[in-house]
Amino acid sequence: MHFHIITILPEFFESPLSCGLLGKAIEKGIVQTSLIFPRDFTSDRHSTVDDRPYGGGPGMVMMVDPLFKALNSLPENCKKILLTPKGSPFNQQAARRFSRERDIALVCGRYEGIDTRIEKLFDLEEVSAGDYVLNGGEAAALCLMESVSRFLPGFMGKQESVGEESFSEGLLEYPHYTRPEQYQGLGVPEVLLSGHHGRISRWRRERSLENTFRLRPRLLDETTLSNEDIDFLRSLEKFSPARNLYLSLIHAPVMNKTGKESVTSLTNLDIHDIARVCETFGLGGYYICTPLKDQQALGKRLIAHWTTGAGGQGNPDRAVALSGISICENLDEAISCIEIQAGIKPQIIATSARGSGNITFGEVRSLLNRGPVLIVLGTGYGLSPAVVSLADAILRPVRYLSPFNHLSVRSATSIMVDRIIGDYY
Repeated sequence: MHFHIITILPEFFESPLSCGLLGKAIEKGIVQTSLIFPRDFTSDRHSTVDDRPYGGGPGMVMMVDPLFKALNSLPENCKKILLTPKGSPFNQQAARRFSRERDIALVCGRYEGIDTRIEKLFDLEEVSAGDYVLNGGEAAALCLMESVSRFLPGFMGKQESVGEESFSEGLLEYPHYTRPEQYQGLGVPEVLLSGHHGRISRWRRERSLENTFRLRPRLLDETTLSNEDIDFLRSLEKFSPARNLYLSLIHAPVMNKTGKESVTSLTNLDIHDIARVCETFGLGGYYICTPLKDQQALGKRLIAHWTTGAGGQGNPDRAVALSGISICENLDEAISCIEIQAGIKPQIIATSARGSGNITFGEVRSLLNRGPVLIVLGTGYGLSPAVVSLADAILRPVRYLSPFNHLSVRSATSIMVDRIIGDYY
């Protein structure tokens, strides 16, 4: 593996390439490196590699000509990678893919960026080290080099170590312990002292699953899981912040097609389908709000039929789902019920099919770590301004880019909850 590093700061790499496993791999010839200095490809007496940006603005931009000539000096079939914040996030899968290359060029930007025309002149794969800003691409290049090199035969002292590390199977790594057995009152887990390799292997797998579930749950989406893994993850669900998410379906006051406040009737599908969404994703509760006494009675009668009545006896799964419904007179009553249950008033998030909203699904997900959140859903032609005024924020519409945004409330609810919670938190 040969890394061709195109950088205006070659001295940046002197120490990292001379120590640790990467330094040893270079000594052994497992990894080769070349530092390509763009200033060597300039023709003016100052060896200029940057200039002011067209259109004005702060800082300087790396010029296209020195980089063009530097890239043209590379071996044929060399893989060319541009380190840039707009690139695809670098991960373990990308590292494994890059490790199959013989030559890799790493283009390290500096200043405000690189003249965009270089991207049109060469087939550059754009890669990002993460969603943050660095002074240049050199630090990102080192991360990539070390990660890719670990897949090369002979790089690691024990090649099996590569398969046991974080992300090797899409999961975070399990905890590690070494001597002494006791330290500051903290001991090593008994299973690791048992000598029972089967139990140790399962303990490590479960701790890896647990770490991933708690710290980076989105990684589970790309991980192959056994039935035993899924059973274990289900046992962790009771600790999920999804329990902090509540739903409230408002039947008054809502808007009608003429733009006036009105009251809507309960519908069987909304009762059943949203309740099933709440149970599927493990939410805290579902509150149906209507000021009409006959509608309240109807709702309670339907729920009783499917929980304690004949419907529940014939369909116990439906009974479980509908047992999480509460019928309230208004939103204030729903908020009070949640405050009693959670011990703190929930954050109120209104929904609308119109406008851009002022909070994203990801931001709502973050709120669940701090306490209860109530998503307020509207019927008819949407929540009235009186209800929206009670909210702390308005959630971005499901399809904010579409001129047609007329999903049923139960369909929209399914999508919103999935975006906030998913198969995991």
